Amino acid sequence: MHPARLFHQTDAAALAALVAGRGLALIVGVAAGRPAVAHAPVLLEGRRLRFHLSRGNALTPVLAAEGATALAVVAGPDAYVSPDWFGLDDQVPTWNYLSVEMEGPVTALDDAGAATLLDDLSARFEAPLAPKPPWTRHKMTPGRFEALLGGIVAFEMTLERFEGVWKLSQNKPAEAIAAAAAALEDRPDPGSRDIARLMRQP
Repeated sequence: MHPARLFHQTDAAALAALVAGRGLALIVGVAAGRPAVAHAPVLLEGRRLRFHLSRGNALTPVLAAEGATALAVVAGPDAYVSPDWFGLDDQVPTWNYLSVEMEGPVTALDDAGAATLLDDLSARFEAPLAPKPPWTRHKMTPGRFEALLGGIVAFEMTLERFEGVWKLSQNKPAEAIAAAAAALEDRPDPGSRDIARLMRQP
């Protein structure tokens, strides 16, 4: 977390919207004093985060251990901000970004819970592809889904910490924020334009 409280985001609805919109999290656990990390698609429902990992992933046995806890980080749009854009003296380069951090105890789900998670994940991420007919496991050869299910482990995290960073140059005067946002709007990458739009919001 960024240490400046000015940038902290605690609005649960805003945090949940970013998690839902991005859908991919960096999951971090600790084994023997060393971090173990993996990316995973996630579903957030209230204070419950579900995800799955390959059974062969180094992080899987770490999270499957009794009493395991984890950190999940979802990154939003980001952009480099040149100090020249602020129109102020003695500025330095910075980076504006959105991120969400979720932390808490993790438990492994059984096969039924894993199957339900996969169904829920596909339903969630197939829906925006309409009018394409949604993919479901019923399109698979009988028995194939169950065979592949053995290759993953599904988990559920109970969120004890749910907060984020909305770093959007809030520590600058309004005129400087507007000037930097205008410069970002001219950048070719979508992340810069997304950050510019967010900087302009009240």
